Parts: sequence; structure tokens; C-alpha cells
Amino acid sequence: MSRIGRRPIEVPAGVEIKVDENNVVTVKGPKGELSQQISPRIAVSVEDNELKLTRDADDREARSQHGLARTLLHNMVTGVTSGFEKKLEIQGVGYRVEKKGNTLVMNLGYSHPVEMVDPEGITTETPDQTTILIKGMDKALVGNYAAIVRAWRAPEPYKGKGIRYSGEYVRRKEGKTGAK
Repeated sequence: MSRIGRRPIEVPAGVEIKVDENNVVTVKGPKGELSQQISPRIAVSVEDNELKLTRDADDREARSQHGLARTLLHNMVTGVTSGFEKKLEIQGVGYRVEKKGNTLVMNLGYSHPVEMVDPEGITTETPDQTTILIKGMDKALVGNYAAIVRAWRAPEPYKGKGIRYSGEYVRRKEGKTGAK
């Protein structure tokens, strides 16, 4: 049995969970509402403030769907209660970021500033000129938007300049040595 899938999900106070006949699970909480289509091979039930998932068979596909469904639902419950956050750091001379309205304006060494409008469900903050906080209740959207922002100037291995996740280690390479 899936070790992840069989663990129940605690439903905090103030969170409503609805499962319709097409196995679409809707989670409503203080931060908003998320919904997800779950495989028809997985049965979802709410008992005593716990969300439990069971599968119809023990074949490989059912086991993988069991763990996936549990993780998706746990992320939805966490998202509507506390939300998710990714922190990006910018390193490099002249590299900086600022927030104008709902637009993120980044100077990354190009001839023009890079402007990105926050997608729906995502908010960005810039506590200082070299830090970007990406927040939202959908974990996949937050991670995807952070990857898109990072792709504008991924950290390079020689000087370490670029946009990196907070705590990310960038392996440094030695530069060329001059032959005499």
C-alpha cells in the first residue's frame, strides 16, 4: 500500500471540503478556494476532520495515483490555510528589482528592463532591491512562476551572477588560465 497515500490529511477549522460525483475535490478556506480532479480509481472521504483516500485495486497505476492524489489534496489544504512562498535572491553588480503596481520590474544586465505582470492568484513582493517573494495558495503556480522569473537570468557558474532560489548552492568553476 502507498505509504504516502494511506496517511490521513488533517482538516483545520474553517476549511470546507466537497467531493462531487465526478471526483472533483473542492477545498475552501480563509485564503480562497481550490479545486482538483482526482483519478476515478481513488475514493475520497471526510471523517472526523480527517480526509482519507482509498484506492480500488493494488496495481501499479492505482498505487501511484493514490500517493499523487494525497499529495495534491494536502497541498490544497495547506494552500487555502497558510499559502506557499518562494524566495528568490538576485546577485550581480547593477542587478536589481522593484515593484510597480502589480508589475515586477527587473534590471538584469539587458539593454532594457524586464517587466512581468503578476498572474492571477500570485502576488510578488520586493522587500529590498535584491529579493523577490512570490506568494500564492496554489503550490504549482507559485513554483512555476518562480521558475519563469529565475529563467530570465539563471545563475552562471563563473561569477555566480543571476537569480537564484534562497539557499540554492551554485557550483563555481575556475576561469581560464592564461598560457604563457
